[in-house]
Amino acid sequence: KPQRRTLPPVLGGLKAGNKKLCVITGASSGLGLSAAREMCEKDDYFVICAVRDVDKMRSEAAAQGMDEKKYAIIECDLASFQSIKDFVFDLKAFKSSRPLDRLVCNAAVYLPKDPLPKYSEDGYEMSMAVNHLGHFLLCNLLIDDMAKSKDARCVIVGSITGNSNTVGGGLVYPRADVGQFQGWVQDNGEGKKIEMIDGKGFFGAKAYKDSKVCNMMTVSELHRRYHDKTGITFSSLYPGCIAETALFREKRQWFRRGFPLFMKYVTGGYVSEQEAGERLAQVIDDDLCKKSGVYWSWNGNAKQVGLYDPKTKTVSGAGGSGGEIFENDQSNQVTDIERAGRMFDLSSKLCGVEWPEFK
Repeated sequence: KPQRRTLPPVLGGLKAGNKKLCVITGASSGLGLSAAREMCEKDDYFVICAVRDVDKMRSEAAAQGMDEKKYAIIECDLASFQSIKDFVFDLKAFKSSRPLDRLVCNAAVYLPKDPLPKYSEDGYEMSMAVNHLGHFLLCNLLIDDMAKSKDARCVIVGSITGNSNTVGGGLVYPRADVGQFQGWVQDNGEGKKIEMIDGKGFFGAKAYKDSKVCNMMTVSELHRRYHDKTGITFSSLYPGCIAETALFREKRQWFRRGFPLFMKYVTGGYVSEQEAGERLAQVIDDDLCKKSGVYWSWNGNAKQVGLYDPKTKTVSGAGGSGGEIFENDQSNQVTDIERAGRMFDLSSKLCGVEWPEFK
């Protein structure tokens, strides 16, 4: 077992006080950092930043002016099941017997330029390992703690790219398609060193989209299996297209320059990192978002390109900046109960976990 790079904080009860405890993965950049900053500005929350690079998180938090009394940093590499288990151990040492009030599964990787798949420490394709399986394991290990909270919420960030009933998911090639999880049942049911979840050849952009389908299926299944028994609110969201986020760091330079302009002035799907962070913070905290099993969106359903408003000189109605929050619908693939149940059971097997029984 490799040694951990950092020593975790312990006995955080005095530092956190009576505030609600909120874990955010991928808090060192993009949407996660923006949401962490937003939550730190609320008086009744203490944020646990679950990140792969502790030093980077420390530097970014300082640059953002985040109050050191409002957050702690604990190492968590979602590409390693052992690192995730170490994180949960460290988190429990930090919070002691206090319940966990919020779990925000945000971290993601997007590898569209890779011609061949990369694999996680545990042998799974990297996009699926980090975006889905790592968060799936984290939910499993923390659901007991969340069930002890009076108002727990588990939020998994979704994407229109995983919804084939949207412009971004249905018209932009390749489309998400998890098939019948043929890849996961290969290798004697271990699914290791398998390039794609559907058993086909590797396609980096599709691997990301497939992982987001699994994210949204996970929310639906957790809601169906555990909301009534635990009271936990399980929800997903599409915060809009953060076209300048580090998620696109693997794309070519011309794309990184042109994509924000395209999303802002043509499709109308653009949001800034700050606004996206505010939207995620709303789902984490707002009383409007207590309903479980919901896929939250803003400013239109992203099923068409936006419409230009000459009065405001903005493009609206495609999930971009502005607008009000609403309950969006998802594609038939995501809402397929039988397929979602199969995904849940196979993911449990790949992660090597069983789920607790709640009365």
